[in-house]
Amino acid sequence: MTVTEQYRAARDRLMALDPNDVAEQFTWPTFEHFNFGLDWFDAIAQDPARADQPALIVTGDAGTRTLTFAQLSARSTQVAGWFQSLGVSRGDKFMMMLDNEVELWEAMLAAIKIGAVILPTTVMLDPNALASRIKRAGVDWALTNQQNIHKFDGLSDAGIDPAGVELVVTGNAPVAGIHAYNDAYTSTHDFTIDSPTPADAEMLVYFTSGTTSEPKMVLHTQESYSVGHFSTLYWLGVTANDVHLNISSPGWGKHAWSSFFAPWIAEATVLSVNYARFDADTMLNVIDEFAVTSLCAPPTVWRMLIHADMGRLPNPPTNALSAGEPLNLATLEKVREAWDVTIRDGYGQTETTLQIATTPGLDVPAGALGKPLPGFEIELVDEVKGDVITGAGTGQVALRLDPQPVGLTPGYYLDDERNVQAFGSDLYLTGDLMSRNAHGVYTYVGRADDLFKASDYKLSPFELENGLMGYPPISEVAVVPSPDPMRTAVPKAYVVLAPGYSPTSETAEAIFVHARSALQPYARIRRLEFVTELPKTVSGKIRRVALRHDEIQVHGDEGQHTADVLATRTTTDGFGHEYSDVQFR
Repeated sequence: MTVTEQYRAARDRLMALDPNDVAEQFTWPTFEHFNFGLDWFDAIAQDPARADQPALIVTGDAGTRTLTFAQLSARSTQVAGWFQSLGVSRGDKFMMMLDNEVELWEAMLAAIKIGAVILPTTVMLDPNALASRIKRAGVDWALTNQQNIHKFDGLSDAGIDPAGVELVVTGNAPVAGIHAYNDAYTSTHDFTIDSPTPADAEMLVYFTSGTTSEPKMVLHTQESYSVGHFSTLYWLGVTANDVHLNISSPGWGKHAWSSFFAPWIAEATVLSVNYARFDADTMLNVIDEFAVTSLCAPPTVWRMLIHADMGRLPNPPTNALSAGEPLNLATLEKVREAWDVTIRDGYGQTETTLQIATTPGLDVPAGALGKPLPGFEIELVDEVKGDVITGAGTGQVALRLDPQPVGLTPGYYLDDERNVQAFGSDLYLTGDLMSRNAHGVYTYVGRADDLFKASDYKLSPFELENGLMGYPPISEVAVVPSPDPMRTAVPKAYVVLAPGYSPTSETAEAIFVHARSALQPYARIRRLEFVTELPKTVSGKIRRVALRHDEIQVHGDEGQHTADVLATRTTTDGFGHEYSDVQFR
């Protein structure tokens, strides 16, 4: 059997397994050599049954572009030949900072075929953060668009030799010395392959985000993503007959998971949207126009969609998925009412492919996350004792490292100290807390560093947020500890209002009243602030660490300024004013 035939056979065996015992029956396929672009994508394009099927559809403000598997295969090979003519070679570090534009998929496939190492980067970076990443990773090449090319102007000010970073820009080059991506389309340079790509060859380096420290650089290989995303495919459940829409921005792992690797492993059509601003009604129109059968979106998007007329779609998606943060029960129920489909949740990290999820055909309690995915041996570690928990319980999620899951990063890039910390024992700790019931079903509790104590009660932000969501005025909410001189800390809610509601004392009072009935006495919200948006990572996760920092700045680390805050910030309606429950008793 060829490598391609072995890969397809392993995929088909996995997809035929029962979700209740797949973890016990599955073993990772192993390869000495593998290249996702050459051994898989090009093979799909050569299949007469798939060649003319759309591989990629990108729609947005600039219109719609569609490429079949055959077209994208040929286009990416042409781009690869052009890249090689410029000097790109195996192992080169290639930063790609693009929106959801066709060039991103072309260039990623081209770089993978060459064996260059891709560094996906969000367009939201400012020049300083961009320069820092270029310097830390030793970037050789960078591809961006016309809107962001100016961010590379100040590299020399950051101590980077501009001559050491070759720039490529989509469209035509604005100045001399920058390569115009449009030249790739007229290039006649042949793409050459000197030797097969080792399966353990470096393929991607992701910059994590969401903390106040410098982002980690997470390495993935041809094997850890091309094979590792078998677990993600098993969660998605898509086939070659599906049109899969994943709503996410390039620059973080979930984009590659669900807009590149997993759906193309299934030979499905990838649909992506490229609008300057998200609009729920526009998104529903896209779903209808392109006959989307599978939709994956972060909780933020699902919460926006339920405020639109979801029920107007004559043929809504039959497959609904979410990842990034847990979904609250109210959102789950509203989507079920509108589309007669249950959103299936999934959990993974930048360091891994999907680890735990509700897979097709798996029955789990409402609000639960699901069961471990094939290829991952999951443990729960007691937060106090450090022991592995057997049976039901609550603890930090950990992965067994003997053997190491294929879908786990082989290590942090250029960071030996962190690698020893993370992989120096027989368990890899994720930093996420979950509970596990007697049937082996996991439910998300929160990040270990997001939990907090209030009046000596340990509280989970997610549990409090889940109790508040579903109340009509609330579109989004984040709960963090607010320093208090008497209780150490009290729960504070940052609330984004639903359309039609105003940030007034009357609205605040109504939310406090709701909280008293929806939450246990020890977990009730004591402070509230209306905001226009919540701080988030590029992956859509709420940055509670930023909100906690704000609370310390305002109230003092021990709540010593609370009396002043209550006197000055609770008297005016609007955003940025803190309300206290004592006002409304």
